[in-house]
Amino acid sequence: MLEIERKFLVTSEDFKKEAFAQNRIAQGYLSAVPERTVRVRLKGDKGFLTIKGATNESGLSRFEWEKEIPVDEAAALLKLCEKGVIDKTRFEVKMGNHIIEIDEFYGENQGLVMAEIELGSETETFEKPNWLGQEVTNDHRYYNSYLSKNPYKNWR
Repeated sequence: MLEIERKFLVTSEDFKKEAFAQNRIAQGYLSAVPERTVRVRLKGDKGFLTIKGATNESGLSRFEWEKEIPVDEAAALLKLCEKGVIDKTRFEVKMGNHIIEIDEFYGENQGLVMAEIELGSETETFEKPNWLGQEVTNDHRYYNSYLSKNPYKNWR
């Protein structure tokens, strides 16, 4: 139940031709405080409830618990979420032994394209495609919970 993840900005749309899957995602937060987030997600034809703990000192790891829930329940819970439901498409690209998830954001976060890769350890290496740009793992502004309250459009 430990998530080890690195985040990067994406520099081109080349990933789209490499993607083997894509899903539209709507996600909101029942709680989005730094110590814990409680997220509701509709991803394609599935619903999920996720609880994440605070990030560790390195910014790479944190507790994560996720369960699939019925779509109608996820849709009902989304209506209870704090303001700022995230709308994005997630593309999945296989790179070596890893899957890179690329999120293209819409609405108030239009223009932001970010990649995430989950690792088995904080020191694990991975193959980096040419469209992977600046690492933003330790920048809290790129957490979806932050983006829901402080959209990308307001940064400029």
